[in-house]
Amino acid sequence: MRQAFFARNTVTVARELLGAVLEATGPDGAMTSGRIVEVEAYEGENDPASHAGRGPTPRSEIMFGPAGFAYVYLIYGMHHCLNFVTENEGTPGAVLIRALEPLAGREVMTARRGVDSRRSQDRDLTAGPGRLCQALGVDLGWNGIPLTGDIPGPEHAPILRVGLPPKVPRVIEKTSRIGISQATEKLYRFLDPDSRCLSGTR
Repeated sequence: MRQAFFARNTVTVARELLGAVLEATGPDGAMTSGRIVEVEAYEGENDPASHAGRGPTPRSEIMFGPAGFAYVYLIYGMHHCLNFVTENEGTPGAVLIRALEPLAGREVMTARRGVDSRRSQDRDLTAGPGRLCQALGVDLGWNGIPLTGDIPGPEHAPILRVGLPPKVPRVIEKTSRIGISQATEKLYRFLDPDSRCLSGTR
């Protein structure tokens, strides 16, 4: 996908990311990938659940910049979360990637997650933003790297690629977002109800 895909309304981008393939290649050269099956949209000052809800901060400043970059942050001091920056520069927005269906590099994912490759199910690897980042090897060092081929990335940096959906969901469900206490009326969580890798209740 090109930068123009991300430089649009955050909610629209979130919906259209379902079914897309996310491919991650770490500094060690290991490549893993998965089909995106659950996302959440976060807007700007009109969205109190968003990191950008109170304006730019050292952490959320990237959400106000150009679209098509990764926004990675740490929660609870232990779990990383991967987001895609959206909207035109100056208008904050990001999509949280909540769950994937593993495609390539499953053995690498199980090793990173520390689970038995023979007994683990796909949802044990990539259901939930923390598991997903651990399985893909994403940490704070991935913050700010480009998501698209038309934006050059730093030399020797990790690589994230987002491909067009090979399998568009039969149905897209929308619900309130998980783990927030404000703006719960916004139905900004989008998911593929046919997937077995969802991170929470529907």
